[in-house]
Amino acid sequence: MLQRLSTIIRRPIFWHGTHHHDSNDATKRLFDTVSSTVKGIQQINYVVEHDPKLTAEEKSKMKQFLIYRYDPADENDFPKYVSYYVDLKKIPPMYLDALLYIKDNYDSSLSLRRSCREGICGSCSMNCNGLHKLACIHAIDTDLTQPAYITPLGHMFVVKDLVVDMTNFYTQYKTIDPYLKRKTPKEGNKEYIQSVEDRKLLDGLYECVLCACCSTSCPSYWWHPDRYLGPAVLMQAYRWIVDSRDEYTDERLEKLAEDVKVEDCQNIGMCSFTCPKGLDPQRSMNHLMKLIEEYKERKIASATL
Repeated sequence: MLQRLSTIIRRPIFWHGTHHHDSNDATKRLFDTVSSTVKGIQQINYVVEHDPKLTAEEKSKMKQFLIYRYDPADENDFPKYVSYYVDLKKIPPMYLDALLYIKDNYDSSLSLRRSCREGICGSCSMNCNGLHKLACIHAIDTDLTQPAYITPLGHMFVVKDLVVDMTNFYTQYKTIDPYLKRKTPKEGNKEYIQSVEDRKLLDGLYECVLCACCSTSCPSYWWHPDRYLGPAVLMQAYRWIVDSRDEYTDERLEKLAEDVKVEDCQNIGMCSFTCPKGLDPQRSMNHLMKLIEEYKERKIASATL
């Protein structure tokens, strides 16, 4: 059985359905919720010491890492934080460096995803001190008096420890047909030409590494992950819609207009705030929703002719 990580970031009750609230008020509530969540994590009452023999003096010279550990496949296991102390002088500065040091030197059973270590593959997305980040490019707070909290991406089913089930996320990504679609046959082996201006429209979109940090930080996605596509997938849908080489613009807009695939966005902006690549999914979704609205108006106008 997989367990949804809802004890780490709790669901706020004020984002539900498709009703829109004032974005500034909603944003304030979101940050208040995140703040209270971090405080709740800091007050968690079940922590297992990996090395209970460490003295207070030894601990004072090292950084404490509280890492969420749980193996749903083990019926005798249960969710908990395991406390590890690491000498920061022995490791590079990023969260992933600490995790790999812990796995290599303290506890080889620790499970996590990682690959490129350069912020390119998106594999090591996780919650670092209350915010969803890529562990390989997120620096450790060097204040030894404060512990570092590392948990899986919020509101996802936990496979083991810091590994979450990404099946739904990738299934949703597949539904947008994330590739160039043409109606006009290609002539010979020539590439599809784009103007400099058209190419610039893709900047800030193609750089997405599908780490899911934005989607799993989105309250609307917490509530409707089965219907709402979420910021990451929608930004990639927008990427193909604005690509001048693609010839299925209206078909893509028609498909996205169904149900609450797009319209459940409350325009809160946590997606852009948390994006580890510095992209702006909120801006892309605003443009996308405008395109969908214009498409609906065109469709109604053509039907009345």
